[in-house]
Amino acid sequence: MPKNVVSASIVVVGLALWMGSGALSGKQVSAIAPQQMAQPQAMSDETASSVNRVRVAVLDSQLRTREVVLRGRTESKRIVDVKAEIAGSIVSRPVERGMQVSAGDLLCEVAVDDRAVSLQEARAALETARIELQGSQKLKEKGLLSDVSIAKVEARKAAALAHVHRQELYLAKTRIIAPFSGVVEDLHMNVGDYAVSGAPCATLIDLDPMLVHADVTEAEVETLMQGQLVAGSTSVGRALAGMVSFVGKRSDPVTRTYPVEVTVANQDYSIRSGLTVSVRIGVESVAAHKVASSLLTLNDSGEMGLRTLDGSNRVVFSPIEILEDGVEGLWITGLPDTVNLITVGQEYVSLGEFVEPVYVTEPEGQVASL
Repeated sequence: MPKNVVSASIVVVGLALWMGSGALSGKQVSAIAPQQMAQPQAMSDETASSVNRVRVAVLDSQLRTREVVLRGRTESKRIVDVKAEIAGSIVSRPVERGMQVSAGDLLCEVAVDDRAVSLQEARAALETARIELQGSQKLKEKGLLSDVSIAKVEARKAAALAHVHRQELYLAKTRIIAPFSGVVEDLHMNVGDYAVSGAPCATLIDLDPMLVHADVTEAEVETLMQGQLVAGSTSVGRALAGMVSFVGKRSDPVTRTYPVEVTVANQDYSIRSGLTVSVRIGVESVAAHKVASSLLTLNDSGEMGLRTLDGSNRVVFSPIEILEDGVEGLWITGLPDTVNLITVGQEYVSLGEFVEPVYVTEPEGQVASL
């Protein structure tokens, strides 16, 4: 075969190969192009699915009484050492420790000795003075006695009468009686002891009404006044009810607190003096919401609050104030009357982030999981 024919064949084959490779390349480009055009749409769907979902409860406010909580102690209204006023031997002591007594009941009795005799003598002298005055007045009517003599007789009768009263008082003082109703807390004398004037016979405490003493801060004292109703309990769970009977006007120079006194009825003497108590005093009605304590959080400034949603489903921080801490949750103030509260998922969202809310209406939705 001639050389020019071979050369021409090689050129034709090379040209065919080159054209075939171009056609194949065009098919590949056209196949890949639709995938590249669809890629932005796929990214948009992924972005939409990445929005966080949170569970939200719509809470409406309720009127709740703001209370001042006081912690103090019970204290008897008065405690008195009932003492002897005259000297003598103790001949009777009809009471024992822990007994309840009424005003006027006998606690200790001092020996009468000659006091009864002295009273009889005083009464006899008084009768003599009375008869003498009657005779003197008759003589005066006859003009036989001067006004000066009559005055002297009247003075003797008055002195005799005073002496009778004095002896009656001495005799009454042999009976040491309870000055008020209460409980005998301690005894200081036994039968046979010799009492001197001023020696204590028994210690008597007045338990009705019972007093509760507490101290309040400068901010709290402005909300308190006499007559406010009080409810509370002792450290062992005994319920108490009473009213504020005293609010101090002068603060303690060290603690800067003010004394408050609450009067509590205790007719059966069941409340003891010295018990630790906690009482609540209602001062005003405020709008409040009830939430679970686990939902509370802090912002960067250390304020306590909750994470809520605004009208555009954006996460915001709402500062709050705890009104009451109960077993079933917290009563708080500081929120709008109606609030969208994030109850589940608040740990996974940040302030200012837009979220997808899943609304719940049941109270238990505050502690459920997505």
